[in-house]
Amino acid sequence: MDDVSAVEKRTRVLLVEDEPQISDIATEALEEQGFEVEAVSNAGDALRRLTSGLPVDILFTDVNLHGGMDGAALARLARELRPGLPVIYTSGGQAVIESMIPVEGSMFVAKPYDPFRIGRLLDYLVAASRISAPLAAAGKA
Repeated sequence: MDDVSAVEKRTRVLLVEDEPQISDIATEALEEQGFEVEAVSNAGDALRRLTSGLPVDILFTDVNLHGGMDGAALARLARELRPGLPVIYTSGGQAVIESMIPVEGSMFVAKPYDPFRIGRLLDYLVAASRISAPLAAAGKA
C-alpha cells in the first residue's frame, strides 16, 4: 500500500449477502476498488457488527436473507441504531422489490449487478450522507 492510500480514509462497507459466491465476488471487487469490506451472511451478524461499534459507512444488503430477518427489516433496525446510515439493497426477485418498504434515501440495485459499478454508487451515497449530516444538524440548531 502506498503512502497516500494508507493515509486516506477508506469507505467501510457492511456487506450482507447469504450466497457465498456472490459475497466473495462482491467483496473482492469492492476491495480492489479501495473499500474496506466486512462481509456477513445474515441480518443477525450484521446487527451484532452495528451494535459492537464497528465503523460502518454504508450498508449493502441483499433483501432475501436466510435466518428470519430480511434486508428491509435489517435496514430499518440499522437506521434506528445509526440514523443517516446510507443503504443499498439488492435482490434478484421482482416480487420482493415491489412489496418492500425501503428506508428513506436508500437505493436499489437489481441482481445480477456489476460489482465494479457498485463502487461508484457506494461512493456517491457515502459522500451525500457526509454532506447532508452537517446540514441536518445545522437545521436543528
